[in-house]
Amino acid sequence: MNASGLDPAACAVLLTLSFVLAGACQAVWLASPRSWRFSWPLDGHRTLGGRRLLGANKTARGFLVMVPATSVAFMAVGEWLTFGGRGVWAYGPVGYGVLGLVAGLGFMAGELPNSLLKRQLDIAPGTSARGAIAGPVFFVLDRVDSLVGMLVALGAVVPVPSLTVVYVLVVGPLLHGLFSVITFRLGGKARAA
Repeated sequence: MNASGLDPAACAVLLTLSFVLAGACQAVWLASPRSWRFSWPLDGHRTLGGRRLLGANKTARGFLVMVPATSVAFMAVGEWLTFGGRGVWAYGPVGYGVLGLVAGLGFMAGELPNSLLKRQLDIAPGTSARGAIAGPVFFVLDRVDSLVGMLVALGAVVPVPSLTVVYVLVVGPLLHGLFSVITFRLGGKARAA
């Protein structure tokens, strides 16, 4: 299948709606006291140049729900769009589930290079970068890193229309920011120390 047979808007709806559903599951999970049991640091407390690789906020608890929730959401939304005759990737439930796993892993992994860079620049986990250049650069990076990771991972296994990428990179940061606020207000994100 090539990207020309896909409806860019329908593909963007599949991605966006799936991540809204998975993000809702993630927000509830992270607010649950049970989730804190899985606060295993992804970097294993390893350091580079005397600084943590990823920091205390990058733990297994995020991956435990977001990745499988994205898989399930892809199955539901993909089947709904396919049933409706929309021009999305032509897969059955299992295929959509696999695409969701890939997209969810890419989404979560997309944050890691940004975290590594911030730790090496002495920007504490959960805080904003300061400065005329660093502040705006990291403001944008913090909102698109997951989306870019998801699009790269998904693009490695299926064609992704260029216009779908544009839609996701316009709408996605707004939704990502909204879910960050909701998760923080529900108590799912710790305040910076």
